[in-house]
Amino acid sequence: MASNDSDPRASAAEEERIPAAIKILIAGGFGAGKTTMVGSVSEVAPLRTEEVMTEASLGVDDLSGVEAKGTTTVALDFGRITINDDLVLYMFGTPGQQRFWFMWEELALGALGAVVLADTRRLETCFPAVDFFERRGLPFVVAVNCFEGAHTYTAEEVRAALSIPEAIPVLLCDARSRASSKEVLLTLVRSVADRMAATA
Repeated sequence: MASNDSDPRASAAEEERIPAAIKILIAGGFGAGKTTMVGSVSEVAPLRTEEVMTEASLGVDDLSGVEAKGTTTVALDFGRITINDDLVLYMFGTPGQQRFWFMWEELALGALGAVVLADTRRLETCFPAVDFFERRGLPFVVAVNCFEGAHTYTAEEVRAALSIPEAIPVLLCDARSRASSKEVLLTLVRSVADRMAATA
């Protein structure tokens, strides 16, 4: 006989439902806006490992185009964003300077995708990140961070300059904007889902 009461087991299951957690990397060249993107979109206070630039970086870090930058990430940035009831993204921002690239291998463990932030003032600085993810077969999107005062390029112009295949999304963004950064992340999630469906 049917009961008007709701099934307590169903209610308990809904309460105990745990959203899927996806680890993603935010990579790119030095000064491309990785720390800014993580901070703009994270729903928790982001963990940052920024240190003040010192004379030790002179002659080591390439500051051309970002001379005003006074701090740098020396380990990682960390943030979290809930996409919906079923999906949470954990963001790990990588350090951009070449002397810290050895950390990329550790940070990439368990990641399902990545965002490569491109800075059109210094486009060549994102080449190592693109190469890193291509060689590992890790899905990624290229997000062109549009800095004020920098020359404006279309997504297709950046795609051509970086020789990015059509299957990899390239989009323009403003890393300072939560809405813009979230759209970048959603584009990555859709790209990862499409890739998983294609290989299923």
